[in-house]
Amino acid sequence: MKLSGDIVQNSSRIIPDGAVVVEDTEIIAVGDRENICEQYPDHPEQHYDIIMPGMVGGHIHSVQSLGRGISDDTELIDWLYDYILPMEATLTANEMEIAAKLGYLELIETGTTTAIDHLSVAHAEQAFEAAGEMGIRGVLGKVLMDQRSPDGLLEETQDALAETEQLIQKYHRSHDDRIRYAVTPRFAVSCTEECLRRTRELADAYDGVRIHTHASENQNEIKTVEADTGHRNIHWLDEVGLTGEDVVLAHCVWTNESERELLAETGTHVTHCPSSNMKLASGIAPVVDYLDKGINIALGNDGPPCNNTLDPFTEMKQASVLQKVDNLDPTVAAMEDIFEMATINGAKAAGFDRLGELKPGWRADIIGLSTDTTRGTPLYDVLSYLVFAARGNDVKFTMVDGNILMENGTVTIADADSIRQSATEVAESLDISDARADAQDQKP
Repeated sequence: MKLSGDIVQNSSRIIPDGAVVVEDTEIIAVGDRENICEQYPDHPEQHYDIIMPGMVGGHIHSVQSLGRGISDDTELIDWLYDYILPMEATLTANEMEIAAKLGYLELIETGTTTAIDHLSVAHAEQAFEAAGEMGIRGVLGKVLMDQRSPDGLLEETQDALAETEQLIQKYHRSHDDRIRYAVTPRFAVSCTEECLRRTRELADAYDGVRIHTHASENQNEIKTVEADTGHRNIHWLDEVGLTGEDVVLAHCVWTNESERELLAETGTHVTHCPSSNMKLASGIAPVVDYLDKGINIALGNDGPPCNNTLDPFTEMKQASVLQKVDNLDPTVAAMEDIFEMATINGAKAAGFDRLGELKPGWRADIIGLSTDTTRGTPLYDVLSYLVFAARGNDVKFTMVDGNILMENGTVTIADADSIRQSATEVAESLDISDARADAQDQKP
């Protein structure tokens, strides 16, 4: 098929009135529409105002979708132990599948085609099955928690790692390599040294398996890790093997100079989650300094209960304007840098090659947007519109691996109304009171 419109190949190349040709799972041609139509007259054409690479969610929690709105105006540790962990501990296997599908549905509707997804301790298999069924590209992982965790989430270290290995063997590189695995300790506060060290051993045992965890999001978290280990958080993660080119660390808000140098030296990826960091009052990540040091920065929404959406366009704007005001410099976090964080940088963090730009031979993960809105009028600069004015509901077309998941604004891969109805019914029936009391006893 052909997709025509203003083609955003990457942050520095835009083709007005261009076209992209897709065959099977790959892009085979990109260029001026007139020339492309002459070369490929038999390929059916769809037109959208803007055609661009699918966005990469560098850190999300799909299965927290059922908690959207239950924990607003709350500090991180209270948010986690009073609301989120109790909710996760309460969900049955069927409810976890519904939660994952709801999260993936929102990704499809708002233009995220690849997600680095931090699941939960129990019923991770349901989310893997949902991701495969819904057609997204993802790097998913069962959460590891072997200390400071409530019943329903606390596991014996060996049992947690054994289940992780089983999931790797079943799902890593499944669905034609669209779904991959990341070993996923929740964070150092809830994981023993043995768990963290074994995480590295397990990732090393399987080609392409990554590591995904939270780090230095909150000052109380850092104090707890220092009290436990005598190390700053990033130095502790490095000590136990959780830095490197296969590691994605979410947040990294509170790092000192030596930790930043370590992140740069090891090639560790950082995912910036500006909306979550602002809403939980966690702080402002030093993104400008990270970029100056050559650290690869991806963008993420985090979970719906601390955002409260999975809209990647909102995250681009927040990422840019937050750095501008923090640095009192309107030239930093330029729109080109921000667009790369949301696309090619996220693809690097996820470990997928040939992803994040529109080029011949690259994977056909593509979205199409409408600019037929007041927000899109006038349209002087396409990249400016995407970073500062666009919203997820501008997305009308979503393709992953050459498969159409949404077309003309209608999701085709699943029954969206049915997913929303099931999610509403589960949310109305949830009772987290018993799990909350148990979780509060484990609060650091």
